[in-house]
Amino acid sequence: MRNLFLTFIALFLTVTQLKAQADSIAKATAKISAVNDSTYSIQVHVQVQAGWKIYDANSEGVEAPGLKYTLETAIPKAKPQYSIASVEQKDPLFNLAKSFSEAFDIREELVIHGFQPDSLKGVVVMSAGKESSFYVIELPIAMPLIHGQKSNQFNILLPETARIAPADACGVNATSTSADSGAWGVFFLGFLGGLIALVTPCVFPMIPVTVSFFTKRSKTRKQGIQNGLLYGLSIFLIYVLASVPFHIVGNVQPEIFNSISTNAWLNIAFFAIFIFFSISFFGYFEISLPSGIANKADSKSGLGSLGGIFFMAITLAIVSFSCTGPILGTLLVGSLQGGAWALTQGMAGFGLALALPFTLFAIFPQWLQSLPKSGGWLDTVKKVLAFVELALAFKFLSNADLVQHWGILKREVFIGIWILISLGLSAYLFGFLLLPHDVKGAKIATGRKIMGGLALGFALYLGAGLMPQNANNLKLLSGFPPPTHYSLFATDSTSHGLKADVVNDYTKALAMAKAQQKPILIDFTGWACVNCRKMEEQVWTDPAVQSFIKENFILLSLYVDDRANLPVAERFVYTTQGGQQKQINTVADLWATFETENFNQSSQPLYVVLSPDQVLQSNPIGYTPDIQEYLAWLQCSAKKK
Repeated sequence: MRNLFLTFIALFLTVTQLKAQADSIAKATAKISAVNDSTYSIQVHVQVQAGWKIYDANSEGVEAPGLKYTLETAIPKAKPQYSIASVEQKDPLFNLAKSFSEAFDIREELVIHGFQPDSLKGVVVMSAGKESSFYVIELPIAMPLIHGQKSNQFNILLPETARIAPADACGVNATSTSADSGAWGVFFLGFLGGLIALVTPCVFPMIPVTVSFFTKRSKTRKQGIQNGLLYGLSIFLIYVLASVPFHIVGNVQPEIFNSISTNAWLNIAFFAIFIFFSISFFGYFEISLPSGIANKADSKSGLGSLGGIFFMAITLAIVSFSCTGPILGTLLVGSLQGGAWALTQGMAGFGLALALPFTLFAIFPQWLQSLPKSGGWLDTVKKVLAFVELALAFKFLSNADLVQHWGILKREVFIGIWILISLGLSAYLFGFLLLPHDVKGAKIATGRKIMGGLALGFALYLGAGLMPQNANNLKLLSGFPPPTHYSLFATDSTSHGLKADVVNDYTKALAMAKAQQKPILIDFTGWACVNCRKMEEQVWTDPAVQSFIKENFILLSLYVDDRANLPVAERFVYTTQGGQQKQINTVADLWATFETENFNQSSQPLYVVLSPDQVLQSNPIGYTPDIQEYLAWLQCSAKKK
């Protein structure tokens, strides 16, 4: 209790008198010498005024901060060595025997690879006492580096006027509307994926088996309906709960989903995985989870009503993984840029589509008579999905190529690969291409011929996009092929379909805005952003939108997934408004942090309009496919506030 009371006194004195007393209590001097071009030796000497004592960091029984030395840099360094001349004597304040000293030295060795700043800063925090007085003080230190150079650090946090829109600003509902429409889009994408999963060989035959189980197990119709509803709800919850870990990760760092979805090596991994899935769907081998997992889940399905039904649902999810896995993988990667909630909505759609038929047929078992019988058509569906998986695999390889600027999958090369895949699908559906388990000379059903014709038509449609003058003809696929300016025929004047100067540096754009007295239209975009491509190729190419942007704005496109390294002199450690330290090494690090810190958004596209004086002209908006709505927002944002 006594120590607690003294601690309170110490903290009170620290808050009220710390800054005024620090200079009169102690002084710190720092010396730094170069051992070689990259290694420095640091020595900090702290001298205390007569009569004052410094409590040793190892003092026991003192409820106060011990000695702490911190160098404000993210450069790896050795553990500092303290040289303290301590003596044991009676402490008048605490009435206990303590170790303390009147002076001490701190030594440290620092190795710097790459860019060296022109100076280093640090702080020494310690507890000092004199008779009945006690203080916690901070001593700042600064040291010039002999081989250092001035950092060109970008000031990420904009003035408050650039971050808070006026109360009467336009576009109030634009962001929320875009988010809502995007959320429903992901939900329906997941729902569609669930419907596709239903007609795969792993899931479709399970419907009559499961319904028969419920019919025999239920003593009354009411119990049958109850069991069917519980089974459907269990399937739905299993897929929704699978997204929970992503919410935990997303709360740690808002940009993490964008970082994951645009990571080059992760996209290459997805490319390899989807190639693997497609080969499996072609029938060359089967993918399945370890049988022990399925057996263990199946054994639990014999438990009491609720528990048994839930484990039956888990068993379905496990045994159907060889067919649902690739579809879920596509959904996972496709929704990552929207964050954890987008993934949850997609998984909810998938789970709902998968659960509905099982529930409805369990409630109305007589409907089973209308279901088509299992047969060769299920194998056809699976192999069609194999071609789809193969096409999607190259989308992931394209993402990696775009963010790293390798130039191996230009727009025409990508389209050419998709044409070959479409022709292969058409040949398979018409029976010209035989895959494992296919029978030569088998009769081709009418539905299969129609699908083959559609695949051939799709290949012809893709062919129109191979020539430069027809680059924008593939508007139905905007976002999937690389952008039109990432082309074998690209010229310096081609950019985003606008054929206008596009700036990629905020400082340069701000200078141009002041010189031309035009507001800045900030386009937070990404090389791998599908909706960004849709906006560029379907909205920005509209003559009215195109001319309005050219005449009224300085267009600034900031790529939040560009993995190009910043010049060494422009790299730095940034402390976020939440107090987290973040290393800014790449273009992606810089602009993704710039977006989240100033506009509290981590998704793309995001459009922001700032005046030359850095005043937010309107509320930022996201993906807005309606041309008139987007143009109205531009016109409102261009007005001087």
